[in-house]
Amino acid sequence: MATIERYAVSTAPVLADSVRCLLKESGLIALPTESFYGLAVVPSDKQALARLWEVKGRSEGKPILLLIGERSQLEPLVRSIPYAATLLMNAFWPGPLTIVFPAAQGLPDAVTAGTGSVGIRLSAWQPLVNLLRLVGPVTGTSANREGMAPPRTAEEVQRNLGDRLDLIIDAGPTPGGQPSTVIDVRGPIRIVRAGSVDRGAIAMQLAAHGLHLEADSR
Repeated sequence: MATIERYAVSTAPVLADSVRCLLKESGLIALPTESFYGLAVVPSDKQALARLWEVKGRSEGKPILLLIGERSQLEPLVRSIPYAATLLMNAFWPGPLTIVFPAAQGLPDAVTAGTGSVGIRLSAWQPLVNLLRLVGPVTGTSANREGMAPPRTAEEVQRNLGDRLDLIIDAGPTPGGQPSTVIDVRGPIRIVRAGSVDRGAIAMQLAAHGLHLEADSR
């Protein structure tokens, strides 16, 4: 079974060192986010990404979102930062808004699913942010087999996936609730997945700067 390490602010730098070492060895780690526990690997590590896809049982054609600990970690992951993205980052980051950017050249297809795009979020969940500032960007897909409910506790992760993971970081129960809102800003600005950030708040922010949010296609 996976090792479980309890998160504490005082030991975060030491824990980050352990996480960094595991990630360099293509490790697979479960860590807490502002909604559920997620699965973290280095987004450029093809071996670790293949392992992640196997553990998730993920369907082909679905990109994997990335988590960053600060804005400075964004630029190496993207080809450009559209004006709309800058507005939304300023308004809603850190927070539960995943923004779809043009992906940087060389980002593996296992992340982008061949779409040429990548979804990225700067979380507001402090244990996660404290670690990612020291560790760098990681994947953030939920720590569950596809089709199963995402977990809110380290114990749930251990019970369901513990024999497939190297480390679980336990920061207590996560808030749960809705997942992050996902918005694509590469062309016509549209919400890909409704979530914690309200559509009306996004539309209002864009409209204040002369931009338009596409109507919901459903």
